[in-house]
Amino acid sequence: MPRPNFAFERAVLERIPGAIIAGVDEAGRGPLAGPVVAAAVILDIKKTSLSLRRGLDDSKKLSAARREEFYAALFAPDAAVIGIGQADVGEIDNLNILNAAHLAMARAVAALNRAVTVALVDGNRAPQLPCDVQTIIGGDAKSLSIAAASIVAKVTRDRLMTGLALAYPGYGWESNMGYGTAAHCQAIERLGVTPHHRRSFAPVRAQLDRESVAIDLA
Repeated sequence: MPRPNFAFERAVLERIPGAIIAGVDEAGRGPLAGPVVAAAVILDIKKTSLSLRRGLDDSKKLSAARREEFYAALFAPDAAVIGIGQADVGEIDNLNILNAAHLAMARAVAALNRAVTVALVDGNRAPQLPCDVQTIIGGDAKSLSIAAASIVAKVTRDRLMTGLALAYPGYGWESNMGYGTAAHCQAIERLGVTPHHRRSFAPVRAQLDRESVAIDLA
């Protein structure tokens, strides 16, 4: 299968010579717990190493060990310009997950501390950014800049969830990363809802309803 490349980035540069292009992606739309994290990554087409060109891919296609390897490579001196943003569970519940993901993307682009000409964004919905936006369905498997962003966002969020798992043992966040696995849902029923659970998501809301009924019957 084709691997991510710089075709989209080169097309932008043909249209806008000298453009600063950032790939943007998020991690954590689906989980029942934890923030949604976004990353924005600027890669220099002329300077990106051969190992990154050949290895970067949609984070979901890579093992955790390979994601960590590329994460470290991207943060090496002069490898990339990286911005990270997130939206917490309160913002997810208040705004809905799509708008919260877009907010995290905007924060990631702002964290670059560099004027971006065009953002290549994974998906089909454009966040409000202070630059032109080009959405690309399946972009993390097509654009090297978006693939890099997907890895940074995923590793950053996984590390956050692993840290939260230490403070809230029993939910399995160190392995399920907050996703609604059977074991996680059973833990919610057994241990209750934490401050890091998304109350607007159905399984969490159902548990809160059960707890409310139990209090009323007590």
